[in-house]
Amino acid sequence: MNIVAPSPVRLDLGERSYDIHVGTGLLARAGSLIRPLLKMPTLFVAADETVAELHWPALAASLDEAGIAHHLYRVPSGEGSKSFARLESLLSAVLDTRPERSTALLAFGGGVVGDLTGFAASILLRGVPFIQIPTTLLSQVDSSVGGKTGINMAQGKNLVGSFHQPRLVLADIDLLSTLPRRELASGYAEVVKYGLIDDPDFFAWLEKHGPALLDGDAEARAYAVRHSCQAKARTVAGDERESGTRALLNLGHTFGHALEAETGFSSTLLHGEAVGLGSLMAFDLSARLGLCPATDLDRLRAHLESVGMPTRLPAIAGGWQAERTMAHFFHDKKVDQGRLTFILARGIGKSFISRDVPQDVLRAVVTDWCAS
Repeated sequence: MNIVAPSPVRLDLGERSYDIHVGTGLLARAGSLIRPLLKMPTLFVAADETVAELHWPALAASLDEAGIAHHLYRVPSGEGSKSFARLESLLSAVLDTRPERSTALLAFGGGVVGDLTGFAASILLRGVPFIQIPTTLLSQVDSSVGGKTGINMAQGKNLVGSFHQPRLVLADIDLLSTLPRRELASGYAEVVKYGLIDDPDFFAWLEKHGPALLDGDAEARAYAVRHSCQAKARTVAGDERESGTRALLNLGHTFGHALEAETGFSSTLLHGEAVGLGSLMAFDLSARLGLCPATDLDRLRAHLESVGMPTRLPAIAGGWQAERTMAHFFHDKKVDQGRLTFILARGIGKSFISRDVPQDVLRAVVTDWCAS
């Protein structure tokens, strides 16, 4: 089945606007889509090592056909690659090729590779172009769009980075077919997020079609990815640097990042799994504050369970420590004058930004989840 959207999604940022192509067969067309954007026909490709094993020959063939010379750098899979050490290694490898400011970097992989490569592009020679070919559901619907780049620190996730928009995003639905089910489900949490923020009709669509999407329905996948990219493009166009409404895209992330920190950013808890659990915790907090019907929390939990996503914290060595988990909140990038920022909800599709969460209620939520 060949699914090609009638037109790309456009993220409108004036001179820095770019297209997001969503469909099947895009990897074979990558060279022809990328070539018009290059001042010189050379690309430096940073690829997830697992993705490279599966898909690099096809991408290389497409680049060759378009007359684009290319260098490949393999990034070890996993969140551990979002580090200063890996950033230095990548930059050194690029500099060995004697790049110019018109030399473009291409991120070929999931969110880890996209964030790392985008950050490298933003600081290399004080800024060079980069392109995204996201290969996971999470990166196709979220991290490849919007220009957030960065690496992790021991104190927390994405604490060092920059805003640096790509020149092009190619979201090939075919690439999702090689993902393990757990990786797909992890990315699905970011799809659900768009329904929870301000689109209850999309959430209802996901309740009906989510299981088929995860089971391999290409049309459902293409629709969900395109719809998610449209939602993110609208939000980023109106608030590129997250001074206002873009913060809504962090629904579930303040909780989720704290959970990831408690697991040492390990495979014990994937990012999307943490976001799904964090969304449940945000709805739980909202319900306890009398903002959201408890039935909406139940509805969200039921949907996540229906697609096989975790709705309880995984077992970790030493058990979950509520106070330590609470402490991670204060390393969050969105802390404002010492006040925590949370995305709460008045119901499904009715999310809002809050900086006045009562600490005793927040502590009760975290304590109950850590004990469950």
